Parts: sequence; C-alpha cells; structure tokens
Amino acid sequence: MKFDTPAGRNPIDQLKVVGRPLDRIDGPLKTTGGAPYAYERRDVAPNAAYGYVVGSAIAKGRIRSLRTEPARSAPGVLAVVTAETAGPVSKGQYNTAKLLGGPEIQHYHQAIAVVVAETFEQARSAAQLLQVDYAPTAGAFDLEAAKDSAIKPEAEDPSSAPDSAYGDFDEAFKAAPVTLDQTYTTPDHSHAMMEPHATTAVWAGDKLTLWTSNQMIAWSKGDIAKTFGLKPENVRLDSPYVGGGFGGKLFVRADAVMAALGSKAIGGRPVKVALQRPLMINNTTHRPATIQRIRIGAERSGRITAIGHQSWSGDLDGGQLETAAAQTKLLYAGANRMTAMRLATLDLPEGNAMRAPGEAPGLMALEIAMDEMAETLGMDPVEFRIVNDTQVDPQDPERPFSSRRFVECLRTGAERFGWSRRNATPGAMRDGDHLIGFGMAAGFRNNLLMKSAARVRLSAEGRITVETDMTDIGTGTYTILAQTAAETLGVPIDKVSVRLGNSDFPAAAGSGGQWGANNSTSGVYAACMKLREKVIEKLGYPADAAFQDGRVRAGRRSATLASAATDGTIVAEDFIEYGDLDKRYQQSTFAGHFVEVAVDAYTGETRIRRMLAVCAAGRILNPKTARSQVIGAMTMGVGAALMEELAIDKRRGFFVNHDLAGYEVPVHADIPHQEVIFLDEVDDKSSPMKAKGVGELGLCGVAAAIANAIYNATGVRVREYPITLDKHLQHLPAPI
Repeated sequence: MKFDTPAGRNPIDQLKVVGRPLDRIDGPLKTTGGAPYAYERRDVAPNAAYGYVVGSAIAKGRIRSLRTEPARSAPGVLAVVTAETAGPVSKGQYNTAKLLGGPEIQHYHQAIAVVVAETFEQARSAAQLLQVDYAPTAGAFDLEAAKDSAIKPEAEDPSSAPDSAYGDFDEAFKAAPVTLDQTYTTPDHSHAMMEPHATTAVWAGDKLTLWTSNQMIAWSKGDIAKTFGLKPENVRLDSPYVGGGFGGKLFVRADAVMAALGSKAIGGRPVKVALQRPLMINNTTHRPATIQRIRIGAERSGRITAIGHQSWSGDLDGGQLETAAAQTKLLYAGANRMTAMRLATLDLPEGNAMRAPGEAPGLMALEIAMDEMAETLGMDPVEFRIVNDTQVDPQDPERPFSSRRFVECLRTGAERFGWSRRNATPGAMRDGDHLIGFGMAAGFRNNLLMKSAARVRLSAEGRITVETDMTDIGTGTYTILAQTAAETLGVPIDKVSVRLGNSDFPAAAGSGGQWGANNSTSGVYAACMKLREKVIEKLGYPADAAFQDGRVRAGRRSATLASAATDGTIVAEDFIEYGDLDKRYQQSTFAGHFVEVAVDAYTGETRIRRMLAVCAAGRILNPKTARSQVIGAMTMGVGAALMEELAIDKRRGFFVNHDLAGYEVPVHADIPHQEVIFLDEVDDKSSPMKAKGVGELGLCGVAAAIANAIYNATGVRVREYPITLDKHLQHLPAPI
C-alpha cells in the first residue's frame, strides 16, 4: 500500500477497538512469568551450555599475549574463544567498534573472549583464569579537553548536515536589544534497562538461530549475516519479548556475537550468554555527553530575532554525533538562525541512540535557555514560548507543519496545572522548611516514517493471526497491532492473535525512534486491507462491503467472516510505504511539561511533588499503553535531571559506576502523582492510522522543566546536569 495522499475516512475511523484503553493482551504472560525472554529459551534450546564474556581491562592499546590454557583445563569448560581462534568476524554495519576485540583494543570492556562451560558458575570461574598481558596506550576520555579538536562530520544527505543557517544570525544577535549567551552540559547516560543484553545461539550446519533481545530484527539479521559471512537466509532471529531497550538494543551487540561463536566452537550446541551489568554499561552503547552553547536575541516584546545552538559530543573514531541542536531548527520562530554540531574523538565505549537521541539532551539545554530569556525579558515562560510559535518550518516557510498544536499543549497544561499560582520571584514560595518551585518546558520529537510489512491469516474458525517481525519492548505493540486488525476486519480483539519478533515474518519498522507504533500498525492495516480484498473476492461481494461484528455485509447480503475460509486459511501480506508527504509537511509531535518541586532549605535535597504532560501526537491508538509510555518517559526525565550520570575515570577511560548500585535511577519513592493529557488530534498526513509516536515525546523537555522549577524554588540556576544538591546547597536562601 502506497501512502502518498492525506488519509480520508477509512475503517480505522470507526474507533470501536482502536483508541480504546484496552489492557495489554500480553499482560497475563508477563505477570505470570510465562513470557519467554532470550536467556530463558529452554523450550527451543534444551541442554544449553553457558558463555561468560570477558571484557578488556584497558581502554586503549593492544593485547601482547592471552593465555587460555588454565581456563580450558578448568572443570566443566567446553571451549574458550578469542580473536585468535574465532575465525573471520567482520565489523557489522551499525557498530563503531568491533564486537570481538584483539589484539587491538578500542575501548574498556570490549569483549576479548568468551568462556563456554556446562554451568554459568563454571564459565564465570574459569574466566578468572585467563592470563592477559596488555600494552596500554594513552587515550582521550574528556569531552571538555577534546572540544577544540572536534570536527564537523560529513553528512550523507543535506537533511542530516551538522550545520544549518537561515538569515544572518551573527548580525541579528549583535543588533538584538535583549540577548542571552549561556553554556549547558549534559553527562553520559546509560540505558539501564532491567533485562540484560542476552542471546541463546545454536548452529545447524551453516544456519544460525539466535533467540535474542533486540529491537530491530531486520537490521540485526543483516548485520549478523555480514559479521559471520553468511547468506541472510541462513540467519534467523527470534525476539518475541524484550525486557526494555531504550535504544540500547537497536543493534547487534557482543552477547549475540559471542553466543554464536561459543555455539560454533562446541559443534552447534546451544549456548546462552547474558552480559553482566558492568559490560552492559561499558561494553555496549550509551548516550554521549554534550556541551551546548545557546544564544538567543529578541525584541523587548519577546519576539525572537536570532537563535543559535552549538553542540559538542564525542565518540570513538568513526562514530557519530549526538544531534542535540536538531530540534532548534524547528521548535521556535525566528528570522535569523544557526545550528552547528561538532564531534570529538574519544576512546570511551561507543556512543549511540538512547531514548529520543538529539531532542532529549538538546531540550535539556534549550528549554533552560528559553526560561532564562523569558526572565530577562520579564515575561512569563509560557507566554514567551507562545509568542514564538510557528506553524511553518522556520527555515523553509513554504513548508507547513502537518499538525502543530503546541500552543494548545501549553495553554491546556498551564490551566490544568494551576500555573497562575506560580510566584515568578525565585525563592518566594515556601512550605515549612521546603522551598517550592513551579517549572515548565516544551516537548518536541519528530515523527519518522518507515516502510513496514505484515502478514495476516484468516482461519476457518474466524481467528485472525498477525505475523510481523515487529518487536514489543514493553510498549504495548502486541495490543495495538491486535486492535488494528480487529478494527479493520470487524472482529472482537479476542479473535486476534499476534506473533512478533521472528525474522521469518515480514520486516516491520521495528522499535526505535518513536516510529514503531504508527508505522507497524499501518503495515498491519495494509495487510488487513489486502485480506479484505481476498475475502470479498471469495464471497463474491462488492468492493465496498462492510466488515462488522464478525460478518461481511453488502446490501441485504451477509456472511460470517469465517465462511470465507471454509476451504482453507486465507493469507494476505502487504506493507506500507510512503510518498513525499513528510517532505511537503514537517511532521512532529509536541508537549507541554509542568512540574512542582520542593527543595529542602537545609539540605538542598529536591523532591518532585507533581508532574503533568500534555501531548499532541496524532491519534492515540491505546490511551492506557500510551499513558504508560509517557509516565515512564517522565520518570526517565526525573533521572536525567536529578541523578543520572556515568562517572568517567579520566585516567583509565571507563565508566566507574557501571552497575545499578552506582548508576542511580529513579525508584517508586522518587515519583509522585503523574498526570497525562492527550489532545484529541488526528494527523491525516502521517499515515492511514492518522497517528504519530509518543513514547519519546514524554521524555523530551522533562529534565528542563525540573531544572526550571528548582530555579524558581531556590533562585540558583544550575546549568550542569544532573542537578545534585552540592551544586546549589551553599547558595540556597536562608531557612525561615
């Protein structure tokens, strides 16, 4: 199905199933332990051996020698695989570093060996017996120190260019009567998902099957084939349940490669590998730190005349930018604009996508700057943002937004939150020993379109089965795909079964970039519409026949849907692909985030009292699962604001707090009441579903709203995340 004109009325608009806050159909399996995760696949991989991955103890240099004999002779050990014994292992398309290191070492905890044994304990014990002699060399581990050597990366196409310009920023900024010029920093972050990177691997001749924890099946199937020099048809990935990803499982990681190598070394017997928590943090990917300089010039009325955003981030040689300035091209009006992003080479573990890459750290800075500018102008922060709203791409005024209800998000949020009760004077609101502050920020995340396919089956019993390699990383994908099929084919949702995460199924968009829900449901819709055509042909009904209540109706004629399959299962497969609507219209999602904090006047400890997010993100396919995504994202924003930071040992080049004891994330006690409002919106230029993504929008802007609330409470402006009490304690107003 080609989607190249705005969607008209279609079966989804009935909203009998889609748009309802239905419980997750996979919920019972997950709450009873019946959902099999990658490390638990005893059903398909009996008699599995265990692999234990050994990571490099240096960040940069080479291995002089690696003695494996003591480990090989340890009890229960079946094999020890290193770069010397593994055979050809290529670097995948999506990896900056090799997933099997040696003799050259590119980063700390790069995998250098896997020990395979009968039990996990035997593998772990034997791994301690490996004797490795390293020749370390000096590395670069400090973004601030490497900032001046950062380069402007080449872009594959103009839309991803690191620099943009419109008008004359420099002259407009000089001429502006009111200006702001500040620098903000965000630290390295870890995905810190509960389920580790885990894989169970088995070979059958030259065919490899991986039961793995992965967000993007089609991408990863191709990468595994490239890594081992296999034909793609000889690789099978199966990932029906993923215990959290946040971008950390977008690509193949060392668990998959080392499990496959371990299995091959012992004749194809299943081998299971789960990365231990320190390797999850140092061996896989993370959100890179940023340094961001933001300059804003405005008229005294508050209208922005110049806006400039520069950002620096770091990665391994050949790595990629953290695109923290990207949203500044689109979020606010302004006749003169500039963005620039630079990349420094650092010898830290690989930087890559983490929930809302670009916008999440970018808005952590931009939305503080907007508040600082509003204060300088003497304007309310909400009104300052409204004054600078735009309904067109600010750098391409002929290109309108497909739908932009940003101002409504702000006004609705301000009214619901009680923003009018905010005292604009910092430190003026108190509750006993606590300083009270209100803060807000904008949320913004682009809507990305990707081809997505599905297969749908109709049985003689009237059951619908949906098959697609789409993944559910805790987002509710099973449920919204079932809702889509039920709505399109006119059956109750309990008549629909959904099978996901298998590379034998048609390739879907996958889970990432906030694109999963809209694209994968559109692919299922396309397949269901193809099935409708086959059913109509089978029954001899006209093309406009209605599918309702398990029946197909045309005028006075009516038949059960199941009757079309009495001669055998009917199968239909199709995909959604897009025309140029996303080129003709800027497609984005918007939010207004509002937060109340209490800061202890004696200790400086910050507590979140309440949070509100108002989201405009197209049609909400399931308000219950969508709300779950948004409050989870808001919780992640609390972590980014107040506690999350990967601490770097700048002498030896590794993340010191590489476990869940040292890397602090919010827990239930940290999170107060959270309220989410979805504006009633459809975007007919996005897809047949008229939906967009929402899971990452819920994060974008939250940390800045908290930072702005802390400033309102204390009068202390902290521009370096996380906002820990040591950064404002000595400057707090005196307790009363």
